[in-house]
Order: sequence, then structure tokens, then C-alpha cells
Amino acid sequence: MTNPAAHAAALPRIGVEEEFLLVDRTSRTPFGSAAAVVKRARDRLTDRVGPEILTDMVETRTRPVADLLGLRAELTELRAGVAGAAEEAGCLALASGTAPLASRGGQELTDEARYRRIADRYGPLVTAESGIGVCGCHVHLEVADREEAVRLGNRLRPWLPTLQSLAANSPFHCGRDSGYASWRFMRWAQLPGAGPAPFLADAAEYDLLVDRLVGSGMLVDRRTVYWHCRPNEQWPTLEVRVADVCTELDTVLLLAGLLRGLAAALLTDIRQGVPAPEISDALLRAAHWRSARDGLAGHGLDPASGTPRPAVELVEDLLAKAAPSLAAAGELDLVRELWIGRQAAGCGAARQRAVFARRGSLADVVDEVALRANA
Repeated sequence: MTNPAAHAAALPRIGVEEEFLLVDRTSRTPFGSAAAVVKRARDRLTDRVGPEILTDMVETRTRPVADLLGLRAELTELRAGVAGAAEEAGCLALASGTAPLASRGGQELTDEARYRRIADRYGPLVTAESGIGVCGCHVHLEVADREEAVRLGNRLRPWLPTLQSLAANSPFHCGRDSGYASWRFMRWAQLPGAGPAPFLADAAEYDLLVDRLVGSGMLVDRRTVYWHCRPNEQWPTLEVRVADVCTELDTVLLLAGLLRGLAAALLTDIRQGVPAPEISDALLRAAHWRSARDGLAGHGLDPASGTPRPAVELVEDLLAKAAPSLAAAGELDLVRELWIGRQAAGCGAARQRAVFARRGSLADVVDEVALRANA
């Protein structure tokens, strides 16, 4: 019998961007201290840390890595660096998609020309209470070129709601339970450039569509394509943008490991001429909404059949698809171990709600999701 792992494409190198909220140590509400935190963190992390659109957010960027152990080392260093810098600046850095406790006013914009253009174009969608002060985890998959990025994106579309369920970590906002496992996802979906990536024939069709969207005025520039996956404009990667920032580092590793293995399996399908599934945008939106509401605890929507299924079963399907490539790279046992741990603990939203149920305080939830310099 032929070993399927022998025909698996090599796992791509990956990089991860994580966004973190900064909150006051006493009130535990958003605190516009990004400039001070970034300045301190860059002494240790150089350009792997930087500001975001709002002054109560910072972003970290790993270097490209070839395996999950390398990714763990990068993320551990970056998280410790941000946590230490935040402590020195008198605040906490949170690994949560939304701030459980938040001020009712608007948020302060970072003083950069591009951010001002975005705020001018989108108005209160950006800076009001209902705006985009939310934090995600973006995984970059290295690709040969933009053509491969578009083809891979076409095939990833049906799987992304499942990965979103796994990483849901933002149930609370402005002092109340939103009713969603990922309120970050629902808030981000308000932006004009957000949503499922359309099915596109090639890079030329992608570029033509994006240029027209920019020309229409809906997009500020090509970087405001906020689709759930997109070819990156700066690096040779396909960027996957469905996940909340995760409190537990192991969840990030699981997300990245599943994505790497899945990408390798789908690249094998491309090279073998397997047709890409054409799933309607409407059904994908329904699947993403279901993932945002239920997270890992409830049901997801199987995009192929359009029927609800337990989210855990959908992750098992994804792992089965990725398994030959992960086995060939020697990472299958690690990914399975991470998945067993996540099943036992639930997604981040379940963990936040469990803390609140035990202690009855959102301040305790904030403390639970705060990064620790010595973690």
C-alpha cells in the first residue's frame, strides 16, 4: 500500500502576528500607552514589535520559522518582552480578542498618516465604542508566489470557520457577556473590506478586483483588504486572519500546526489537479457566524453540506486532512497532543467564562488573560 505521507508536500515556513490590548493596572480598562511599551520592548525585540491603529494596542511579529518548536521559542520571547515592557510602563498586556472591561468613550488613534486616512474614511467604525479596538492572531504561510497564494486561498476557504472556532477568545466586551465566543470577529466584520475571500481564478483576477475596490473608495489601499485570507502585500505569504489572539501559547501552536499541515495537503491537491471546492460566500458567512457564536463548545457549520455539526468533529476532519503532511514532517504527535489538551480545556472563550463563573469579577478575567513576563 502506498504511504500517503510520501506524497505530501513539504510544510511551508510560517510566521505569526499577535495583537495585544494594553490596560491600566488598577481600573483594568484600555490604556493608551503603546508608545511607551513599544519603546521599551524594542530594546529587546527590535522591529518585531510595533504600534497598531489605536494607542491601547501593540503588535508582535515572529521571524519566519520552519517548525513548531521554533515558533514556540519566538512567541515565548515576544510575549515575555511585551509583558515586561508593559509592566515597566505601568500597565498590563492582554491576550484577549476584546477588552472585558472597557471605557465607554472612543479610543485614541495612533498618530500615523495611514491610520488617519483609515479613520477619516471609516469614521466611528474605527474609533467609537463599536469600533475596531480588537486583537487578532494572523498566521502567514510561505508560498512560492502570488499565483500559489490565490490557489491556496481558494482551497482554504471552507476550512477557516473551523480554525476560527478553535481560537475564539473574546466573549466579554464593555463589562458584559456578548453572547458570542468571538465578539472580536463580529466587530471586525463591520469593516467594509472584511469577509470571506472570494473564489478567484488567479493572481491577475485578484489584483484587478482589489484595484477596483480601491478605486471605488471602499478600500483605503490594498492593505485594507481584510478578507479572512489574503496574499500579503509585503511578504511572499498567504495571510490567514480569522483567529482571535489566544491567551494560551499552546493554542497558537495548535492553530499554526493545523494550518501548516492543511496548507501542505492542499498544495498537494493543487499539484495533483484536484478541483477546488466552490462554496458560496453566503454559506461561508453563515459558517463564520456560527463559529463566532459557538466557538469550540457548540456546533459549526459544515460548508460542504450546509448542515450543523459539532465543532470538535469539524476539527477532527481538518486534522485528518492535515495528518499525512504533519506525519511526514514529524509534527503529527505534537499537534495531536495539543489538540487533546484543547479539547479538555475548551477554547479561550470557555476559559474566560469559567473564570467569571467562579469568581464573579471581570477584573479577575482580565488578570487571567494578562501576559506574564515569566510565563
